[in-house]
Amino acid sequence: MSTLSYEIVDVFTDRPFAGNPLAVVFGAEGLAVSQLQQLAVEFNLSETVFVLPATQAGATYRARIFSTVRELPFAGHPSVGAAVTATRRGLFGPGQVTQECGAGLLPVQVDGNRATLTGGAPTLGPELDPEPLLEVVGLAAADHSGPPPRVAGCGLEFPYLPVTADAVVRARLDTAAAARYGVEHVSVFSWEPVGQTAHVRVFVPGEGVSEDPATGSAALGLGVWLVASGLLPGDGRSEYLVRQGVEINRPSELTCSVTVRDGAVLGATVAGAVVPVARGEIAVPPFVG
Repeated sequence: MSTLSYEIVDVFTDRPFAGNPLAVVFGAEGLAVSQLQQLAVEFNLSETVFVLPATQAGATYRARIFSTVRELPFAGHPSVGAAVTATRRGLFGPGQVTQECGAGLLPVQVDGNRATLTGGAPTLGPELDPEPLLEVVGLAAADHSGPPPRVAGCGLEFPYLPVTADAVVRARLDTAAAARYGVEHVSVFSWEPVGQTAHVRVFVPGEGVSEDPATGSAALGLGVWLVASGLLPGDGRSEYLVRQGVEINRPSELTCSVTVRDGAVLGATVAGAVVPVARGEIAVPPFVG
C-alpha cells in the first residue's frame, strides 16, 4: 500500500497544543480531487493543505487547501503552516517564497518558525443588517457595538460583526439560524483602539467547523473592515493584533498589517509562528472513478 508523508503543526502559536492545528501533506501530486478530499476527512481538522509542485511561472510551490467538506481557494493558517513546514523540511529555502493557490500567487516571507503572508486583492461589500448575524451567534441587539457589519476580505470574504467585549465571550453558534440565513461563516469581535487589538471569534458552520481557533484569512479581511469603518487610518501602513481561540482553549495570536493609500486598501498581511507536533505516513485512499 502506498503512503504519503504528513506533519501536524499548530499555527499562530509559539507552543504546541494551542493555535490552529493543521495537516500538511507531501507527495500527493498524482492524486485526484476525491482522494485529496478523503484525506482531509480522515485528518478531520478544520483544514488540510497539500504542498505540490508549482504549475504557474513565478510560484515556488502550489498549495491545495481542503476543509472536511470542500476545496478552498485560499485560507490563512494553511498558507502560513505550509510555508514554514516545507521550508523546515528543505523543499525550499527561507526568505521570500511565492505560494500558488486559488486566490492567485501570494508572497510569503519565511523566517525560522514564523511566516508573514500577504493576502489577495482586498474586497469590501455593503453594510449589513446586524440582526441576522447577531441571531446566528446567539446575541442581542444591545450587544452590537460600533460601525455596521459588512463583508470584507483579502482572498476569502467574511462578514464582520463588531460587538462589546463581554458579548464576544458570550457568543454561541446557532446552527439553525445560520442555515436559515445562509451564513457559512462570521467573524465576531471587539476592538480595543488603544492597543489596536481585536478579540475575535470565528464561527464556520458552512465548513463543518463550529468555531475556528485562528483564522488568518479573516484576520486579513478585518484590516479592510477597520479601515472602511474609520478605526484605522486611511493612509499609510497600520499594524493591529488579533487574539483568538481563548474560549475553546486554543489561544492564538495573529500579527497583522494593512496598507492604505487615499482611503483605498492596497493590501494586508498576517504573520504568526508554527509549531510541529506530529509526523507520520498515511495511506493513499483508493481512487473511485
